[in-house]
Amino acid sequence: MNAISARKRRRAGEWCLEKTFLVCALISISSVILMSVFIFRQGLPLFASVSPADFLFSTDWAPTRDPDPGFGILSFVAGSLYVTFLALLIAVPVGVSAGIFLSEMAGRRAGAFLRNAVELLAGIPSVIYGLFGISFIVPFVRNTFGGSGYSVLSAALILAIMTLPTIINMTEVSVRNVPNDLREGSYALGATKWQTIIGVLLPAARSGIVTGVVLGMGRAMGETMAVLLVGGNAPIMPDGLSSMVRTLTMNIITDMAYAEGTHLTSLFTTAIVLFVFILALNLIIQLVLKSSMKEQKGSL
Repeated sequence: MNAISARKRRRAGEWCLEKTFLVCALISISSVILMSVFIFRQGLPLFASVSPADFLFSTDWAPTRDPDPGFGILSFVAGSLYVTFLALLIAVPVGVSAGIFLSEMAGRRAGAFLRNAVELLAGIPSVIYGLFGISFIVPFVRNTFGGSGYSVLSAALILAIMTLPTIINMTEVSVRNVPNDLREGSYALGATKWQTIIGVLLPAARSGIVTGVVLGMGRAMGETMAVLLVGGNAPIMPDGLSSMVRTLTMNIITDMAYAEGTHLTSLFTTAIVLFVFILALNLIIQLVLKSSMKEQKGSL
């Protein structure tokens, strides 16, 4: 009797736990859906007065000009893509290499110290990164490349630093979780440590590494405050590393305080463009990853 009662209590507890997880999942999904619906409802009415072509492919951003205001965001789209991919070009090799070092080469004490440093780096507020950029990165860029120092390169460097913790952590975890049988098999065939890392561990951990890159890309494209402090915030098309830049997020936060009417609607539409860009890039990367994994399995 006691055994039956204990079994019933255990099943009741499992049922409550399952329903609790279900409710939490539904709340999370509903929050994303409601937020998306709100942004689209606020932003789509812009196209009743501004054509999508003028909005997406024009660089004329002058929403307060009277008459004939301009609502072109092409320069902000270009700035976001330019800064994001330049930041990833810097952060991915460094982050993946650091993750491999922590997983395969670092000693216990050195590894623990470096992991704590990476975690600390991940917890620093973005405005602190921005102040660091103003104090060190902007003067470095100014003295090295000329110009004001508030530029695409400054923004990319600060974003690269900010995305490093995500890429490092995901790479370390992914490489460490590769089964030891693969390592031992590679060593048994006479491969060196570097040959094992490059030829066995990295391909096996590719999914997790790409996930880290995608998460880093999302943070880089969505970051505002640090880029606002070092990018120059000029509503122009960036034409080089030393050019000032304004990204989509910078444009939203710069104008939101005083925008009204069609101007305010255009900022919500800018948020839609940012949302679609991040979603599309994530989907493309995931599709490419799945395709390459299928090819790898087929070759085996």
